[in-house]
Amino acid sequence: MGADCARKFIIHTALMACPRRQDSYHCDMDIAPRRKSTNSADYQDTPQPASALAVDYPNGYHSLPHYHRRAQLLFAITGIMTISTGQGSWVVPPSRALWIPPGVDHWFRASGAVRIRTLYVEPSAADAAGLPNRCEAVAVSPLLRELLIRAVEIPNDYEWDGPDGFVMRLILSEIRLRPALPLNLPMPSDERARKACAAVLSDLAHDAPLESAARAAGLSGRSLNRLLKSETGLSFGRWQRRARLLGALERLAEGASVLAVALDLGYDSPSAFTAMFRRELGMVPSRYFR
Repeated sequence: MGADCARKFIIHTALMACPRRQDSYHCDMDIAPRRKSTNSADYQDTPQPASALAVDYPNGYHSLPHYHRRAQLLFAITGIMTISTGQGSWVVPPSRALWIPPGVDHWFRASGAVRIRTLYVEPSAADAAGLPNRCEAVAVSPLLRELLIRAVEIPNDYEWDGPDGFVMRLILSEIRLRPALPLNLPMPSDERARKACAAVLSDLAHDAPLESAARAAGLSGRSLNRLLKSETGLSFGRWQRRARLLGALERLAEGASVLAVALDLGYDSPSAFTAMFRRELGMVPSRYFR
């Protein structure tokens, strides 16, 4: 048996060993598991170092800025989340999740009916598992998805050394193994560069030239480009394309057609928009949201 097959067999065995409970749910049901709190504060000091929460939000929901004492893997099995911090924003579809370290202020907006299945991890356990100390979007494999769905059924007083604890440890291992994805729009800290970026965000359909964006912020084009590269790792042109891409993801998640999004964002044709989408994310829009 190959290493990958053996790993899948071990995970399958662990999942089968966890008893189903009367209040459990199937992943296609529209209600969250009962008898577990939907208040995130109740998951910050549980007996074990990892606990999972299920909570659903309607289309258009906006959370207030907040932070958690524990690290968080924020994942939704349906809908799109736009998650923001002081350093940038991420558009996260169901095939992705966002890792948020402890103590990071963040807020999110729901596009579509968002059904969150999120894991909270004690900081020491996150460090021991080698998990990142910065926000990162990660790919959610079918294995990780099923592990997270099972995790929200596990009561908070489970045994860390038992089958339920094995599921939690497997999740931490899966997070560590998943590649980070370029789904964020980093914001510069320099106020002049932030002003230029804010102008771009206010009119994504306008392909703003570097010099005009810089001039409006009191900078030369070269200075703006240098600041953005230094503080975000992106040139002005690439930052602007990333902003338009993430804006497009939100519109597509809300049900807008590729044609409508392409025209609204100033592209000459749907094919030009699709080519940009494939270049940035490695696939066409219809595949991205599966």
